[in-house]
Amino acid sequence: MEFLDALGFAAGFFTTVSSLPQVIKSHKAKSTHDISWGWIALLFTGLSLWVGYGLVLGSAPIIISNAISAALVLSLGYLKFRYG
Repeated sequence: MEFLDALGFAAGFFTTVSSLPQVIKSHKAKSTHDISWGWIALLFTGLSLWVGYGLVLGSAPIIISNAISAALVLSLGYLKFRYG
Protein backbone atom coordinates (compact mmCIF):
# COMPACT_ATOMS: atom_id res chain seq x y z
CA MET A 1 0.00 0.00 0.00
CA GLU A 2 1.33 3.38 -0.93
CA PHE A 3 1.82 6.10 1.68
CA LEU A 4 -0.90 8.32 0.20
CA ASP A 5 -3.43 5.47 0.27
CA ALA A 6 -2.51 4.73 3.89
CA LEU A 7 -2.92 8.42 4.72
CA GLY A 8 -6.28 8.47 2.96
CA PHE A 9 -7.50 5.39 4.82
CA ALA A 10 -6.36 6.88 8.15
CA ALA A 11 -8.18 10.15 7.43
CA GLY A 12 -11.26 8.27 6.27
CA PHE A 13 -11.22 6.08 9.38
CA PHE A 14 -11.23 9.02 11.78
CA THR A 15 -13.85 11.04 9.91
CA THR A 16 -16.08 8.00 9.52
CA VAL A 17 -15.76 6.89 13.14
CA SER A 18 -16.61 10.42 14.28
CA SER A 19 -20.26 9.72 13.37
CA LEU A 20 -20.51 6.62 15.55
CA PRO A 21 -21.00 8.39 18.90
CA GLN A 22 -24.02 10.27 17.52
CA VAL A 23 -25.56 7.10 16.08
CA ILE A 24 -25.00 5.22 19.35
CA LYS A 25 -26.33 8.11 21.48
CA SER A 26 -29.42 8.50 19.29
CA HIS A 27 -30.13 4.78 19.42
CA LYS A 28 -29.69 4.54 23.21
CA ALA A 29 -31.65 7.72 23.96
CA LYS A 30 -34.27 6.89 21.33
CA SER A 31 -34.21 10.58 20.46
CA THR A 32 -32.94 12.56 17.49
CA HIS A 33 -34.60 15.83 18.41
CA ASP A 34 -31.38 17.84 18.02
CA ILE A 35 -30.57 16.48 14.55
CA SER A 36 -32.10 18.35 11.62
CA TRP A 37 -33.39 16.77 8.43
CA GLY A 38 -31.56 19.46 6.49
CA TRP A 39 -28.22 18.45 7.99
CA ILE A 40 -28.89 14.78 7.25
CA ALA A 41 -29.86 15.54 3.64
CA LEU A 42 -26.94 17.87 2.97
CA LEU A 43 -24.36 15.58 4.56
CA PHE A 44 -25.70 12.50 2.76
CA THR A 45 -25.66 14.36 -0.56
CA GLY A 46 -22.10 15.54 -0.01
CA LEU A 47 -20.91 12.08 1.00
CA SER A 48 -22.60 10.54 -2.03
CA LEU A 49 -20.85 13.03 -4.28
CA TRP A 50 -17.52 12.14 -2.63
CA VAL A 51 -18.20 8.47 -3.41
CA GLY A 52 -18.84 9.41 -7.04
CA TYR A 53 -15.65 11.46 -7.11
CA GLY A 54 -13.73 8.55 -5.62
CA LEU A 55 -15.15 6.23 -8.26
CA VAL A 56 -14.00 8.55 -11.03
CA LEU A 57 -10.52 8.74 -9.50
CA GLY A 58 -10.44 5.06 -8.62
CA SER A 59 -9.51 5.98 -5.03
CA ALA A 60 -10.41 3.23 -2.58
CA PRO A 61 -9.88 5.40 0.53
CA ILE A 62 -12.32 8.02 -0.74
CA ILE A 63 -14.89 5.48 -1.88
CA ILE A 64 -14.85 3.26 1.20
CA SER A 65 -14.74 5.93 3.90
CA ASN A 66 -17.45 8.07 2.34
CA ALA A 67 -19.70 5.10 1.57
CA ILE A 68 -19.51 3.98 5.20
CA SER A 69 -20.10 7.56 6.40
CA ALA A 70 -23.12 7.83 4.09
CA ALA A 71 -24.50 4.60 5.55
CA LEU A 72 -24.08 6.00 9.07
CA VAL A 73 -25.90 9.19 8.07
CA LEU A 74 -28.68 7.10 6.56
CA SER A 75 -28.93 5.22 9.84
CA LEU A 76 -29.33 8.56 11.64
CA GLY A 77 -32.08 9.41 9.16
CA TYR A 78 -33.78 6.12 9.94
CA LEU A 79 -33.49 6.77 13.69
CA LYS A 80 -34.87 10.29 13.22
CA PHE A 81 -37.81 8.90 11.27
CA ARG A 82 -38.38 6.15 13.82
CA TYR A 83 -37.99 8.20 17.01
CA GLY A 84 -38.91 11.65 15.72
